[in-house]
Order: sequence, then C-alpha cells, then structure tokens
Amino acid sequence: MKLDKQFPGTFAGLRRIIATLRGPDGCPWDRVQTHESLAPYLIEEAYETLDALDRGDSKEVREELGDLLFEVLIQVHLAEEAGEFTMREVIRGVSEKLVRRHPHVFGDTVADTPEAVVEQWDELKAQERGGESALAGIPRTLPALAGAQAIQRRAARAGFAFESTDDAWGGPDRGAG
Repeated sequence: MKLDKQFPGTFAGLRRIIATLRGPDGCPWDRVQTHESLAPYLIEEAYETLDALDRGDSKEVREELGDLLFEVLIQVHLAEEAGEFTMREVIRGVSEKLVRRHPHVFGDTVADTPEAVVEQWDELKAQERGGESALAGIPRTLPALAGAQAIQRRAARAGFAFESTDDAWGGPDRGAG
C-alpha cells in the first residue's frame, strides 16, 4: 500500500499510522505491546542508528532514524493511551530543557567556545540535580563499558581527572610517615 491522503508521509500521518496499528482493527502484535515489551527495540534501533552513523551511510542513517522515531512515537502513544502524558508534554518538556540549557543562545549569558558551553551545561545540570551526586542520572541499564565511560566523563567534569596513576593515588609521598 502506498502513502495517501489519510497517511501522508508527515509527522501527523505517522502518528495516525501508529494509532491505526494500535486500534481495534489494527495489527494484533502492535495492539498487545507495552512500554516494557518494546524497550529492547528502542535500544536495538538506537544501536542500529549509531552503526549507520559510524559507517557514514546517509541512506541507512535516514532509515534507522525513521525506525528510532517510530520507537519513540509508539512509546508516546502507549503513554497517551494510559493517560500518563501526551506528545505535546514531551515536546514542551524537551523544548523547555533546550532553552534552559542554552542561555548563551536564548538568554543573556556568554559562552563563546564549545568548552565554555560544556562548562555552562555542567553547571546547569548540577543546579538541576539540586545537590545530588554528579553521577546521579546515569542509567543503570547502560551496557557495562558505556556505563563506565559515562561515570568517567562525569567524574572528570567534577574534577576527578588525573594525569597519572600517582596523581590519582595522591602522589609518591602519600602515606609516608
């Protein structure tokens, strides 16, 4: 079946396709899915997108981003069905976060370099955490290596980056009596 007026190749059309798949006359598989049952596909599509980006294959990147977008939209649709939140709330939330975290663009602060932006971002994130650890919010579901890398990045930004193992252990005189 080709796209038509009912299901044009638009954001709204894609949302209607998902609603139809989940509807009473839709797909039996799609109708029984839950946030939890779809979670592995969200992760898989994210990794497939990363793989396509790594290979520099723009046609495949486009396709994988479409698959990833579907996974996001069906999660939102499930939430809307359950009365948890709406697409409008998701879009508003990310819009507010982007504006809040870019005061050098949407406000009156200055960040002239990428490094200054990262420093400002870290300060804003620390304020948002409200005194929680710099490691707060790292997903427990990250694969081990990705989790370790995220912890290291956060620790380095918090000042725990060392030039050598001696520096990490307090130098060669540490513990000398």
